[in-house]
Amino acid sequence: MDLSWTVATPFAIELAEADELISLARQKNLKFTIGYSQRFNPKYAYVKKALNDGTIGRAVSVLVSRHITRSLGKKISGRIKLSPAAMESTHDLDFVLWCLAPAKPVKVYSQVNYGAMRESTGADIPDTQWITVTLDNGLSFVVGGGWSLPPGYPNFSSTWIEFVGTDGALLVDDSHKDVILNTMAKGMQLPMSTMPGEPVDHMFAGPMAQETIHFIEAVALDRDVLVTAEQARTVMEVYMAADVSAETGMPVTLPMKSEPRLQRVGER
Repeated sequence: MDLSWTVATPFAIELAEADELISLARQKNLKFTIGYSQRFNPKYAYVKKALNDGTIGRAVSVLVSRHITRSLGKKISGRIKLSPAAMESTHDLDFVLWCLAPAKPVKVYSQVNYGAMRESTGADIPDTQWITVTLDNGLSFVVGGGWSLPPGYPNFSSTWIEFVGTDGALLVDDSHKDVILNTMAKGMQLPMSTMPGEPVDHMFAGPMAQETIHFIEAVALDRDVLVTAEQARTVMEVYMAADVSAETGMPVTLPMKSEPRLQRVGER
């Protein structure tokens, strides 16, 4: 098979732009994936496995809560006017939809809470955003994201996951409290607590290394990618709907129209 490929970093902030990227990849027969690195986190993969093999039965309650420190939150929110849903919860939305596939999202409701971020920056930036997604099989799940934890604890990312099923439950602590460094110079620190991972001499701690190797093998050996562009578009549609819901106070039904929005969260 003659497979053309390239390595690039396409960026889309509108559904129409995502559709264009997907179309171009198909036309040019390119391998196209999205960097949802948490699918390569062993803890997350174990949740997917427990659902697939029936260990906990059918999912009936799902919650993911992720929080990062405000220093990183300010850095992220200062790049472009996007919400916690778009910049913080996108990986967790992808993770839950991946676990609960083939069910599709049909309705989204979201609210935001303000506090330290607005007080410290003067900008219309919420501390947290909570998203409720209803699927076409009737199940609803909740994903929350925040970026206002005090500096230093945890270093970057702390996550709690609950998957309750008809035959069991999985509770996953991904708060990175398993390695604690305490020094006179800097006090208590949590090494290797970044979400994608970080270099440790000859090793790389975290899922980004596995994600990168997976894509290289997909290209070199002509294998399917784990994260498809169509799946990522669905995640994008969900977090965009969450922003609309937070703005209007009303649930948003899917699908949304693939046309540019005139205003985004935080823009006035």
